[in-house]
Amino acid sequence: MLLVHPVHEVLRQLPLLIGSVVLGSATGNPLWSIAALVLMIVFGIARWFTTTYRIDAEQIQRREGVLQRSVLSVPRNRIRSVSTDARVLHRLLGLTVVKVSTGREAKGDAEFALDAVRSDEVPGLRATLLADSLPDSLEAGEDATPPERVLARWQPSWLRYSPLSFTGLAMIAAAIGVIYQTGTVAALEDSPLARQGLDAAERLGVVATVVVAVFTVLTLGVLLSVLRSLVTFGNLVLSRREDVGSGGVLHLQHGLLRVREHTFDMRRLRGGTIRQPLLVRAFGGARLDAVMTGVDGSGEASLLLPPCPAATAEAVLSELIGRPDVVNGELRPHGPAATRRRWTRAMTFPALLAVGLAATAFVVAVPPWAWVLCGVVTVAGVFLAADRSRALGHRVGDGWLVARSGSLDRRRDCLATAGIIGWTARQTLFQRRAGVATLIAATPAGLKGYRVLDVPAELAWSVAAAASPWVADCDWAHA
Repeated sequence: MLLVHPVHEVLRQLPLLIGSVVLGSATGNPLWSIAALVLMIVFGIARWFTTTYRIDAEQIQRREGVLQRSVLSVPRNRIRSVSTDARVLHRLLGLTVVKVSTGREAKGDAEFALDAVRSDEVPGLRATLLADSLPDSLEAGEDATPPERVLARWQPSWLRYSPLSFTGLAMIAAAIGVIYQTGTVAALEDSPLARQGLDAAERLGVVATVVVAVFTVLTLGVLLSVLRSLVTFGNLVLSRREDVGSGGVLHLQHGLLRVREHTFDMRRLRGGTIRQPLLVRAFGGARLDAVMTGVDGSGEASLLLPPCPAATAEAVLSELIGRPDVVNGELRPHGPAATRRRWTRAMTFPALLAVGLAATAFVVAVPPWAWVLCGVVTVAGVFLAADRSRALGHRVGDGWLVARSGSLDRRRDCLATAGIIGWTARQTLFQRRAGVATLIAATPAGLKGYRVLDVPAELAWSVAAAASPWVADCDWAHA
C-alpha cells in the first residue's frame, strides 16, 4: 500500500497536477509541478501510517486521518452486504478493497472500506462480516456450502447495446470540462496545433467542418461507450448459492481490469426492476436492478445485469423471485383519463410551436425548415404519447405489486408486497381535474418508494388495500 496509496492519490488529484504543470510552464518555474507531485506522494504514504481497523464481536472500526483524525464504527448486526473492488495495481500486488454496506447511503469518507486486504483473506473476512446475516452453513466454511448455480454470464454480443447510451458523450464532456478548468485551453490557443486546426477548418468550410466534428465526436463516443462497457462488465458472472432453510446467497462479479464482487443475502431481496431506455428497448435490450434492503436502488449499486437481451433479464428475475407471471404477465391499464394526460402532455409543446409559427407567418415569412422542424416535433410527440400510453399499467395480487411506466426510460418494478411499509396517494391540481392519482409504495428496499402513476382516483386505495390488507383496516379522519 506504500505504492498503491501514492499512485491513487496522484490519479485522484490529476486535475490539480495538470494545473501545477500549466502554472509552472506559464511562470517558467517547473518547481510548482515538482512540489505538487511530492506533496501528493507524501500524503499518500502518510495515509498508510495513519489508517488502522479492528473487528470485534459487536462492531468494526476504522481509524484514519492525516490532518484530521476520524473513527468510523459500524455495528456488525447492521451489515447488509459486502463488496470487493480490486483495481489493476491492487490485483498486481494481490490486494483488495473490501466495502461494507449497512443500507444507508454513504459516500466518500462516510463509506466503510477496508483497503489493503490480502486477496486470499477476503473469503474468510466476508464470512466473518456477514456472520449475522448469512445462513449458518456459510459460517462453517467452504466445504459446508452447496455449489453456486450460474444465472447469467456476460456475452460479447451484449456490447451492441453500449453505443445506445450516452456514456461516451458524457465522458467526452467531462474531459472537456477538466481541460477548461485546468487552463489547458488558454495555453493551447496560440500553439501550432491550434493554428493548423483553424487553417484546416477554413479550407473545409463551415458546413464540412461541423459535419466532420459531429462525426468525430459520435464515433469517439461510441468507441468510449463500448470500451467502458467491456472493461466494466467483461467476465460478468451472476450466480446463486442456495441453502436449506434460507434464500441463499447472490454473488455478482464483473470487470476486466478492475474486478468488483458483490455478495447479497437473498432473504433481503424484495423484487427487481427491468429498465429499458428507448434506444436499448428498440434493439430488444434491458437492464436488471435488484430491489433489496440495504442496497441503494440507484446507480450501479443495485445493478445485477447491464444492458443485455430483454429475455435474459426477464429470465434471471423470474428465477430470483420464482414468479414468471409477475415478470411477463399482462398489466391492468389505467383507463382513458390517464391516456388523455399522456397525449395532452406530449402534444402541448408541438401545438404551441405550430400556433407560434402560424402567428409569425402573418408578420414575416417563416423559413421552410421551421415548418419541417415543427412536423418532426409533432411526429415525435405522437410517438411519445402512444408509447407512454401503452406502457402505463399495474398489477396487484398474490403477494406482488407490479408497476410499469415511461417511454424514454421505461421501467417495470416488481415489488413484494410483504416489503411495503406505507402508502401515499398524491394528486396534483391537474390530476384532481382528470380524476387520477399517483400511488407511492414505501419500502426500505431499493429506491425506498415505488410509484404507480395515474391510477383512477376511485381505485387508488383499493389497489393499496389489495397489496397491503392492513390499509383497509385504517380509520380515516380529517386533520
